[in-house]
Amino acid sequence: MKDTLTRIERWYASQCDGSWEHQYGLRIDTIDNPGWQVQVDLSGTPLRERTFDELNIDRTEANWLRCRVREGKFEGFGGPGNLKEILIVFLEWTEPLKI
Repeated sequence: MKDTLTRIERWYASQCDGSWEHQYGLRIDTIDNPGWQVQVDLSGTPLRERTFDELNIDRTEANWLRCRVREGKFEGFGGPGNLKEILIVFLEWTEPLKI
């Protein structure tokens, strides 16, 4: 299986149609907990209408994860070492659609 970065690049590229990438996209940012925030705008994608079961994992103060879909956006939050895990949660959710 391809590594996480290659998979997220592939997903993003599959959405780019000359229009989508001008209005929507994927953002990765830091938060002050400290940790990460990932936001993916699902508008114009097959995922827009797909159900996502909210995920809340608390392992330690620095190892935690929150993923949800709100207002047409996938939102993932996690501790400083959880960025890859957030991306994997998103990608595993997309894979049944064979993107």
